[in-house]
Amino acid sequence: MNKTYIEDKVFEKVDFSVEPFTKGEYENCSFVNCNFSNVNLTDITFSDCAFTGSNLSMAKLQNTAFRDVRFKQCKLLGLHFDSCSAFLFAVYFEGCNLSLSSFYKRNLKKTSFKDCNLNQVDFTEAELTEALFDTCDLLGTIFDHTNLEKADFRTSFNYSFDPEINKIKKARFSIHGIAGLLSKYNITIE
Repeated sequence: MNKTYIEDKVFEKVDFSVEPFTKGEYENCSFVNCNFSNVNLTDITFSDCAFTGSNLSMAKLQNTAFRDVRFKQCKLLGLHFDSCSAFLFAVYFEGCNLSLSSFYKRNLKKTSFKDCNLNQVDFTEAELTEALFDTCDLLGTIFDHTNLEKADFRTSFNYSFDPEINKIKKARFSIHGIAGLLSKYNITIE
């Protein structure tokens, strides 16, 4: 069975929840203000693609490949990035809402999250070495046995995790965020 190959194409204002999305491999494509809400993206490959102002909330990502893919100003609620293909997985997020998504056991080394809402995101057992969390809201986000070595949280807020069960060697925090590292001790910081 031949796989459809689409290269250097711009998709703008397409509602893929109504119009069928062609299964295949997309390389260097742009998706601008598109709707993928609840769309089945199983076994689709995106390489060097950009999603801008698009809604991918609750899309099915079973074995979906994201290889050097950028998301900007996108709504990505409830996505299971842990179901994606791990081969060459590389994503970058700017101005996105990723609330209720899961990156369980996902390798996110050097991944950049800028100006993102990461409320109640699951990073359990994820590899986040040298990840950048730049001005992100991490309220209720789960870090459990997560490698956060050299990660940068200096401008982010509302994070809370246990430094005893996560690797945080050389991670960077601001003085204002220290309370999130001590919350398990039920102490008052004034």
